[in-house]
Amino acid sequence: MKNYRDENHSSWRTARYNAAALNDKLIISLRDLSHVMRALYEGKGSQKRTLIVLEEIGGSITQQELTRRLGIQPGSASEVIAKLESAGYIRRTPNEADRRTADIALTEAGKISAAEARAQRTRRHEEMFSCLSEEEKNELHSLLEKVNADWQTRYRDTEAGQEPKKSIHESHRHRGKAHSRKGE
Repeated sequence: MKNYRDENHSSWRTARYNAAALNDKLIISLRDLSHVMRALYEGKGSQKRTLIVLEEIGGSITQQELTRRLGIQPGSASEVIAKLESAGYIRRTPNEADRRTADIALTEAGKISAAEARAQRTRRHEEMFSCLSEEEKNELHSLLEKVNADWQTRYRDTEAGQEPKKSIHESHRHRGKAHSRKGE
């Protein structure tokens, strides 16, 4: 029964996708890519990502700064740090300037594990885009940067729960209507 359901859903989804407008297909494709990427990565606060960030720093960092760089909640960071510490990959030492916080640094075992995690990530990134030529990768990169820059500006206030900013064209149209009403 489950197999029939999966096939039925898949054919419904394919039919829906094929009938969708181009902009809808773009959103569906981006959403699908997002799901695949989430499945491939353990998350912003994964142990592997934490090791890689610490390797990039090359020294010690406060737990607070590491939490900020990872973009995760302090409780989540504490959990990951505790697991890495118990595995022998990092060491925590009291911060000289502020004894309430700890400095985090990789141990020798952590440096080895971080290098392995970085190599694994590099291989995965190469594999993920292996279906594209270098020219296609550059074109995709350029287009994604263009969309990203526009969305960062256009939807910046949406994240704070506000309405998205109107485009320049919408603003002019609205102002034009206001001016025509005044003249009536």
